Amino acid sequence: MEAEHKIISNNPVADGVPSPTKEVTMADARLVDAEEPEDHTYDYDLIVIGGGSGGLAAAKEAGRLGKKVALLDFVVPTPTGTTWGLGGTCVNVGCIPKKLMHQAALLGESLKDAQHYGWAVPDNVNHDWEKMVNAVQDHIGSLNWGYRVALREKNVNYLNAYGVFVDSHTLECTDRAKKVTRVTARRFLVATGGRPKYPDIPGDREFGITSDDFFSLPTPPGKTLVVGASYVALECAGFVRGLGYDTTVMVRSILLRGFDQQLANMIGQYMECHGIKFVRSAVPTKVEKLESGKLRVTFQQDGVEGVEEYDTVMWAIGREAETKKIGLDKAGVQVDRIGKIHTVMERTNVPHIYAIGDIIVDEPSQRSLELTPVAIKAGILLVRRLYAGSTQPMDYINVPTTVFTPIEYGAIGYSEEDAIAQFGEDNLEIYHSYFKPLEWTIAERDDNVCYAKLICDKRDSERVVGFHVLGPNAGEITQGFGTAMKAGATKSTFDATVGIHPTTAEEFTTLEVTKRSGVEAQKKGC
Repeated sequence: MEAEHKIISNNPVADGVPSPTKEVTMADARLVDAEEPEDHTYDYDLIVIGGGSGGLAAAKEAGRLGKKVALLDFVVPTPTGTTWGLGGTCVNVGCIPKKLMHQAALLGESLKDAQHYGWAVPDNVNHDWEKMVNAVQDHIGSLNWGYRVALREKNVNYLNAYGVFVDSHTLECTDRAKKVTRVTARRFLVATGGRPKYPDIPGDREFGITSDDFFSLPTPPGKTLVVGASYVALECAGFVRGLGYDTTVMVRSILLRGFDQQLANMIGQYMECHGIKFVRSAVPTKVEKLESGKLRVTFQQDGVEGVEEYDTVMWAIGREAETKKIGLDKAGVQVDRIGKIHTVMERTNVPHIYAIGDIIVDEPSQRSLELTPVAIKAGILLVRRLYAGSTQPMDYINVPTTVFTPIEYGAIGYSEEDAIAQFGEDNLEIYHSYFKPLEWTIAERDDNVCYAKLICDKRDSERVVGFHVLGPNAGEITQGFGTAMKAGATKSTFDATVGIHPTTAEEFTTLEVTKRSGVEAQKKGC
């Protein structure tokens, strides 16, 4: 989260928005704004709007290359007043605190496993929410400070102000004291990221919170309702339950839209089997605060009204691009109906204004990858094209990612649904296997809930176009195979690779059963 993870779905082009000029080639990508007069005087060579991971990376790279750079970052407080420091969503209210709290939940599960391995762990071990939150926030604070130091070392001017375009080369900046100044630049990079959506029902902002608030909650969440089926919803519900709290997920339709639905449903089943309640085909209609302090949620489920009380209600129904209030229309930058900017090589329809991260749709690939490493890589490559003579574009295909649900899910490339749409079902061979990690055997964990799947294009020597793994340490596994897929690995490449035994990753070196065969894919023994 910039937003940590929404990946592999092809994002639909929005209505009525012309694409940026598509005749831009790799060779002239760094010169697309050459029509701007070089001798015009501006305050800066480059102004980056947004201090998330992508904006920071781009600003530091431009500073390293000797350019005069400013970076604007201003966090508008949430309805409950939550704000944070430099670093954007990922660092402050996304990837970093999410992974740390996920780890806290995993440690709790490991304590149960430890008893099976001979450790005398007491049955009544309790978790200290306040201690965890303080530790997480202390770490985030150290990162905030480190980013400010890094900007200073790269001679980047950090402006803690909210920037709004007044024309295509000028920003009006308002700081916390409401002081307004204007700055100009030859080029701009918009990297404003996204913020969580609210359902627009009575009581949503007054009594509900989002992931922007959740990771700094000073008191335990208690009985928690998470509304949504996004990766944010399932990840947060997973670690809340893992830390011992009564947890319910309210789902309107499908889980993990845009991800492989077989894997998404397996995650849902696993979470339900491990104590997380799901209220399906339901939408909330009202939230009220009772005298007791409880939150009463009214919802509709299949046309029938229901009511339930909770201590915490968290909205995780998606995110929206922070592009609607920064004057892009004054600069001539076109956005689609949901606020996304359609780019070619990160260039908008205005030649000297660029964009990266959660707010863009890459026109050639038709993908909007809301992933921190994508924003970082795209920002660095863009700056090198602009200022260092590079012609290397960002590749939005075969980007690895992981969803840190209680059982982790790693993915690269196409989901099975998207692969069938792209290549045709008859042109695919899908290899798969259920498995159980060796370390789960002594701990008496579930059989055959872990899963491996390779989706291969038969017309291209069974080149692997989709990689999916469900199981422990999925992120570490997926990262390594990301390199193989970037290099164009085929099924025979995987088959020729010697596995490391005993590991879960070795499963991908021995896949033999295809979906087409109908042969049972569950495993017995190691």
